[in-house]
Amino acid sequence: MILEVAELRVKPGTINDFESNFRKASKIISQMHGYIDHELHKCVETADKYILLVKWNSIADHEIGFRKSPQYEEWKALLHHFYDPFPTVEHYVQIRN
Repeated sequence: MILEVAELRVKPGTINDFESNFRKASKIISQMHGYIDHELHKCVETADKYILLVKWNSIADHEIGFRKSPQYEEWKALLHHFYDPFPTVEHYVQIRN
């Protein structure tokens, strides 16, 4: 399992529209091959800051299966115009005890 982590900075004054669009976009990503689960968290200290956590079966499911799909174009149209700066996305693996 791979955890995709993205820190999102949403343009001031657009938070309500972003959250509404994110609910729509959630339906898109949740239908993708290799998708497991996702969570969006809003920062308590910084109103325009969010963290997106997405669990995938593999990096390829995210980087190729999702990002090269027509559904990703829908995702982009719904969300990418809210970000400033554009988010950094990294992938993590869990370290087991």
